[in-house]
Amino acid sequence: MYLSTIGRKDNPGGLSRRSLGAMSGNVLALGTVSLVTDISSEMVTAILPVYLVLGLHLSPAAYGLVDGLYTGATAFLRLIGGYVADRVRRRKAVAGFGYGLSAVAKLGLLAAGSSAAAIGVVLTADRTGKGLRTAPRDALITLSAPEDMLGRAFGVHRAMDSVGAFAGPLVAVGVLAAVGSSTGVGGFDAIFVTSFCIAAIGVLLLCLFVRDRRGPRPPAGTVSPRAVVALLRGPGVRRLLLAACVLGMTTIGDGFVYLLLQRKEDIATGWFPLLAVGTNLAYLLLAAPLGALADRVGRLPVMLCGYGLLATVYVLLLSPISGWPLFVFTLGCYGAFYAATDGILMALAGPLLPEALRTTGISIVQSGQALSYFVSSVLFGLAWQVWGAGTAITVAACTVGAAIVITFLLLAPRRKEVTA
Repeated sequence: MYLSTIGRKDNPGGLSRRSLGAMSGNVLALGTVSLVTDISSEMVTAILPVYLVLGLHLSPAAYGLVDGLYTGATAFLRLIGGYVADRVRRRKAVAGFGYGLSAVAKLGLLAAGSSAAAIGVVLTADRTGKGLRTAPRDALITLSAPEDMLGRAFGVHRAMDSVGAFAGPLVAVGVLAAVGSSTGVGGFDAIFVTSFCIAAIGVLLLCLFVRDRRGPRPPAGTVSPRAVVALLRGPGVRRLLLAACVLGMTTIGDGFVYLLLQRKEDIATGWFPLLAVGTNLAYLLLAAPLGALADRVGRLPVMLCGYGLLATVYVLLLSPISGWPLFVFTLGCYGAFYAATDGILMALAGPLLPEALRTTGISIVQSGQALSYFVSSVLFGLAWQVWGAGTAITVAACTVGAAIVITFLLLAPRRKEVTA
């Protein structure tokens, strides 16, 4: 099997320099696809609230429904995409279908017009594409780098992905400026068309440059519902899934963080999108270095330090600090939190999962974390409404501290595992 030579005494380097270079090329190809696709996605995400509320005059209730579909449609679809990819042993094909579906959805926004129901269907299709492609893509990364370099591999990929997230809103602003429209439907239509064209380029790059790693056909029954249940019975996978759910409960959502910043500093609405740009800038600068650090000193310590940075963000929102120091420290810590946790969790998962069920296992971990994140956001919104923002963010900060302790107890190497 592909990973069977990593770390063996008769192959101390794990892989030849030539093989390592080839696999790094596959990681870079996947990163380029994500970069281009994120430019397309973030172009739409950046203007979607303005388009729906100001352009199409949707009510807040209708916008809340559409936004819920946009953010919550991926959790169970990750499971489907992961299992199908392992079953047919075509991770690239399943990921490509997801990328293609999201690209076509951009044109669907043009056809939807002002119908809230049609827009909801189109956005659900877009999120369906994201849900189908995420686990196969991350599984390909774990199969395209040696185990001791998974932190670097995911760090490089997430850094390239965040370049797209950083550039997307800026491209959207540029398109609106080029067509001479800031809120007119014609300007939004231009963004949707441009977004589709960019997404199509991403699909083309995937087809031309990403290589699938199919390996030998696994024995009959290796990829089956019974095998998935057996995988979840494994103590390592079970502890990782529980830790992912616990950590997901600590993340309140970018929107809440930015709204709290806006409330604290009275930011003009026009500057609001730049808060996400600041976070993405810190993310793209730190993802690769922190991935390499995780490979060197341990992935669990780096990930737990990342959640320590999330607690720092919450504390900063409660602190008397104001002005530019607040923005620099808060957005910098928030971007560093993502850089230290997003890819690192997948790097922790990779070695625990057999190759035949790699995509399914990753999708289960991602889905558990996504569902916990959804619950956390809902509970935080209720806490804000009932108790006020200060109390809600204080509870969130305490929750992060408890989650760090629980995660350490769950994932710290057991004595038997160390001596085995």
